[in-house]
Amino acid sequence: MKKSTRTLLAAALVLGVAAGPAVVPAVAATPPAAAASQASSPDLSAVIAGLPRADATAALVRVGGTEGSWQGSAGVHDLESGAPADPAARFRAGSVTKVFTAATVLQLAAEGRIDLDRPARSYLPDLIPGRYARVTVRQLLNHTHGIPAPDFPGDTVEEWYANRFVVHTPEAMVRSATAKPREFRPGTRQHYLNIGYTIAGLLVERVTGDTYERQVERRILRPLGLRDTYFPGEAAGITGPYNHGYQTMRLDDGTTGLRDVSVWGTTDGWAAGDIVSTTADLERFTRVLFKGGVVRGPLLEEMFTLPKVPDLKSGDPAAYSAGLSMKRLGGREVWGKTGGRWGYNSAIASTRDGARTLVYSVNSTDAKGQDMNPTALGLMVAAYGLPD
Repeated sequence: MKKSTRTLLAAALVLGVAAGPAVVPAVAATPPAAAASQASSPDLSAVIAGLPRADATAALVRVGGTEGSWQGSAGVHDLESGAPADPAARFRAGSVTKVFTAATVLQLAAEGRIDLDRPARSYLPDLIPGRYARVTVRQLLNHTHGIPAPDFPGDTVEEWYANRFVVHTPEAMVRSATAKPREFRPGTRQHYLNIGYTIAGLLVERVTGDTYERQVERRILRPLGLRDTYFPGEAAGITGPYNHGYQTMRLDDGTTGLRDVSVWGTTDGWAAGDIVSTTADLERFTRVLFKGGVVRGPLLEEMFTLPKVPDLKSGDPAAYSAGLSMKRLGGREVWGKTGGRWGYNSAIASTRDGARTLVYSVNSTDAKGQDMNPTALGLMVAAYGLPD
C-alpha cells in the first residue's frame, strides 16, 4: 500500500474508530502462511500475507454477499509459541457494540416503548441534568447530543494499562460527562463519542426493567444463533479460544516494545464498546441486519440516515447514523462500523444491497492510534476500492 493511498483513506474513511500507526517496532516471529478457503481473492490474501509484522500480529477476514465469498486468516495465535492464528477465535469487537445497542433501541421504538424524539431525560431524570433536557434519544444514537466524554484515569497507554482492572459503572460515567458544559447545542453538530451509547444502554434497562446484556441476548444473539458473541461484564479475560492481542508501549525496563494486552477490563466501553465476538457471528449479524431481519420496517432507515449537520472537529458532513456510518468507496456507498480495543481492531461493513460484506479482526499493535492500521486499511481497500 503506497503511503499516499494510506493517507488518503485514513483521512477519508470514517467507518468508526481509527486504528494504529503505520510505523511501530518490528515483531520478531516467524509468520505462518496465510490460510484461505472458498474462492481465491489475491488482493485480500496479499493484504494479510506475511503476518505478524510491525502493525499487526494476526488477522481474520470474511467477505460475503452475492458477489462471492472468501475467508482468510494469517499471523500467530501468540508470539511466544508462533502457532498459527485460530480463524474461529473470539476477539474484542469494540465499538461494533454500538450497532447491537442501536438495533436494540430501535426494536424498542418499534414496540412503542421508546420514542426517538422524546428527551432522554424523561426516561432517566435522575441521571441527566437539566442542562441536557433537550437531548433526544435519536441524538444519542447519531452522536448529535453535545454531551462531552466522561473523565477516566490516565492519559497515556501506560497509564491506561496500569488502570486496566478498574471497574467503571455506566451511571458514574454519565454523571461525570453530564456534570460538564455541553459541547454544542443538541442537533447542531456531530461528535463521535461513546457517552451517547452508555446512556442508551441505561435507557434500555430503564424501559425494560431488565439488564442491557440480557435484552441484547434475547432480541439479537439468541434469535440469530450468535453463540460465540457475549458481553464480558467485569471479566477482564476473553472466554473461549482467542488470538492474543499486543500493544506497543513502554515496558518495565524502560524500553518500548510489545506487551500482551489480551487481559484488559472493558467496563469503560459497556454498551458502547465491550462486546466479544467472532468473524462468523458478525458476518451473520451483518447479513441479517442489512436484510431487515433485526430492525424491521421504517425504523431500519434510521440506521441508513445521516443527520444533516457538520462534524464538530472537521466541519465535514456528518458521517454517523444510528449505529452505523457511511463512506463512498469504489463508487458506491459502504455502510458499517469499526471497533478498537487495545490489541484488537475489528469491522463490519456492507453495501446497502448486501452485494458485498466484509468482517475482519486485526490484532493491531496500536489499536487506538490516530491513524488507521495499515492491515485494516488494506482490507477495506481490497474489498471495496478507494474513496470516491
